[in-house]
Amino acid sequence: MKTRPNRKPGDPQPITMVYDMPSLLPPGTTPVSRLYYEDWNIKVVDREKSGCDNYLSPNRRDFYKIMLMTSGTGLKTMGKHQYFIDERTILFLHPNEIVCWRNASPTVGGGIFCMFKKRYLDQHPSLKLIIDRYRFFTEKKILRLSEQSTRMIHDLLTQMKAEAATGDPLAEEAMQAYVQLIMVESLKGTDYAPTGEITSDYNHVYAFFELLEKETNLANLDNPIRMRSAKDYAEKLNLNPSYLNGLVKKHTGQPISTLIKNRLLEESKALLVQTDWTLQAISQIIGFADQPNFSQFFKKYVGVTPNEFRRSPISPDYEGVAQSNEPESIVV
Repeated sequence: MKTRPNRKPGDPQPITMVYDMPSLLPPGTTPVSRLYYEDWNIKVVDREKSGCDNYLSPNRRDFYKIMLMTSGTGLKTMGKHQYFIDERTILFLHPNEIVCWRNASPTVGGGIFCMFKKRYLDQHPSLKLIIDRYRFFTEKKILRLSEQSTRMIHDLLTQMKAEAATGDPLAEEAMQAYVQLIMVESLKGTDYAPTGEITSDYNHVYAFFELLEKETNLANLDNPIRMRSAKDYAEKLNLNPSYLNGLVKKHTGQPISTLIKNRLLEESKALLVQTDWTLQAISQIIGFADQPNFSQFFKKYVGVTPNEFRRSPISPDYEGVAQSNEPESIVV
C-alpha cells in the first residue's frame, strides 16, 4: 500500500495531525455524524460528487457500508486501530463499530460507496450467508485491490446506482446480487491494509463514545438514561471531567454536554420514528421526569414538537430546522 512521504508502512499517526482537507470546524476537529433514523434500504453514492469532509461516527447506526476508494488518501480509525488509506482500497464498515475519517489529501478523493440497512440484510438471506461465510465487516474490513478488481468493482457499483435510479420494484433485489458480486471480486488477489495503534488521547475519546452509546443504545422503560453530564462519564472512566471534556472537544470541536444533548435528540428521533410508544414513555426513557419538559427540550433544539416530527420524520424542512445551528458533515 502506498504511504505518504517520510512515513513507514504501519506507522501510527496521531489523528489530530491529519487535517489537510479544509473543514467547517477548526483544524484538527472532527464533526460527529449519524444517519441511522433515515428511511431507506440501500443506496449508492458517488464519493467525489457528494463531498468528503472529516467525520466521527459513533456506533449507533443501522446500516452496513462498502466504500471503494479510487483516489485520494486519508486516515481511517476503526475501533482501536488506524489504517492509512489510499487509492484502490475497499472498506467494509460494520454498523456497530466506532469509525473516524480524516482526510490526508488536499482534494476530495474519488470513489463510490454503497450503504444498506440491517433490515435489508435480514430480507436477503443469501447476502447474509456470503457475509458470514467470508467474515466481511468483521475480519475482512479493509482490502487493497488489484487494478483489475478495482475497475470491476467500480463498474458494479456504477451499475447498482443506475439500477436504483430506475425505480423498478425489483431494483433492490438486483442490487443485493451486485453486492454479492462485489464481495466475491474483492477476495481476488487482495492484500490486508497495515494497521497502527491509536493514540492514548483518542483511546479516551473512543471510551467516552463507547460508553455514551452503551448508555443510550440499551435504554428502555426499565433502564432509562441516567448519565447526562461530563462528570457522570468521567467518573465511570476514572478521569477528571475537565480533562475528558478537553480531549473530546479537541477531537470533535464540541464539548461533552453538546454531544450528550445531540445523542439524546438522535435517540428521541429514533424512538419517535421506530416505535409507537407514548411521548410520556419516551420522555422517561430519555431521562426526563415528565413529558412537557421533554417536549420543550426537543422543540428548542429540533424546531418542531415531538408529535410534529413523528408525523413527518424525514421531511427535508424538519431536518433543515434540526441541523441549522450545527456544522454540516458528510458521511464518507
